[in-house]
Amino acid sequence: MEVTTRLTWIQEKLLEQLLGKASLTLLYKSSVHQFITLDITKRCSNQGSTMTVIHLKQNIVGVFMLEQFPLLRSEKSSTCVWFSFRQSSSTGMSALVLNTQVEVSVTQLKFFSPGGFSLIVDPRNYELHLSAEVIKELQLDLKGVSPYLECEIFRVDGIKRDPEFIKKMVTVKQYRKKLLSALRAYRPHEDLVPEVRILLVGPVGSGKSSFFNSVKSAFQGHLTRQAIVGSDEDSVTKQYRVYTVKDGEGGKMLPFLLCDSMGLDERKGAGLCIDDIPHILSGYVPDRYQFNPCKPKEVRLSTYCTSPPLKDRIHCVAYVLNINSVNMLSDQMVAKLKKIHRDAVHCGVREVALLTNVNNCDEVLDDSFLNMTESMTSRSQVKNVQDMLNIPIANILMVSNYALERSLDPLKDVLIFAALNQMLRTANDSLEDLFLKE
Repeated sequence: MEVTTRLTWIQEKLLEQLLGKASLTLLYKSSVHQFITLDITKRCSNQGSTMTVIHLKQNIVGVFMLEQFPLLRSEKSSTCVWFSFRQSSSTGMSALVLNTQVEVSVTQLKFFSPGGFSLIVDPRNYELHLSAEVIKELQLDLKGVSPYLECEIFRVDGIKRDPEFIKKMVTVKQYRKKLLSALRAYRPHEDLVPEVRILLVGPVGSGKSSFFNSVKSAFQGHLTRQAIVGSDEDSVTKQYRVYTVKDGEGGKMLPFLLCDSMGLDERKGAGLCIDDIPHILSGYVPDRYQFNPCKPKEVRLSTYCTSPPLKDRIHCVAYVLNINSVNMLSDQMVAKLKKIHRDAVHCGVREVALLTNVNNCDEVLDDSFLNMTESMTSRSQVKNVQDMLNIPIANILMVSNYALERSLDPLKDVLIFAALNQMLRTANDSLEDLFLKE
């Protein structure tokens, strides 16, 4: 007979997301297999990483172990994630990473960490023993000894067997909250404008519209695709669009606008007309303006606004470039990007570069989530963009847009929020400089 877990589908997904995109396979269930040391070690040893889950009446408490489940006592400490959440909640998990000694005795399963942390499973009495330190750090409303309903042990697949990766996955949600709070608190410099405008510009298919969709998804808390995206050779975006972003479903409008432009094309008479850029930067181009590369600029000028105020101007230019093809841009495309750079400098607008389609999101930012890792900043793509557009490394950003995913990823959200945060800082630099010139 197939043995199934006591975890609900939502609870299982919550535990899988704790470690990235893990998958759980049930190895041991106390109500079925009983607690016999030989049976546990036989079922759980040499299986790779494991997760011990204790079901209590109101809570679920457990320990993920990166290294092999021990036969008796672990010879050296293992990287472990101690966690807890309420049975009735699909969010609000508490977790901490600890170097842990694991021991399977004749009668108990024990986890010990420096600083007084201990978790002991006593199967004879179906009791869970927790030290005061564990109760405090995991924010549990429990006594030191609590009865439990079930003990399950799972094999964990689909993760990197790297302690630094595990630490990053556990802390990424905390940093996501910090970044989200910073973005919510953002205000344009001296309140000179109600919203700053960020122009997304780049080759066809580089991910401009996808970046807006990704930003909106991260703020909404679910995937959304307002802007039409595609993979055609010609630009899917035909109009100049000025997009707003709300803080969650039904929330207030955030003080920034993402301006999506037609894709640049190396072919003559295709893509965004490079002569439109100065007019976009200066605020002459309205929302939903229909781009037409075949019409001369003078004909289209009659449809532009007149005397645009500071709030209608662009305050940050973001060059959106596919990291997998940026080193192979044609001479014609490089020339167009450099022309836009000169126009931006002439208009006093600061710039960033946004490299999309980044793989291994966990390797982009350092453990503090504040800076790119040295391995990323030394990549040839970063050096080439720096040389091509004279953009400082601090303003060369990396993201992985949402494309085919079915759910949000906190690591992707952090990269998206970090990139947006730097764009807003850059926009404030432009506002400060433009205000001094006025």
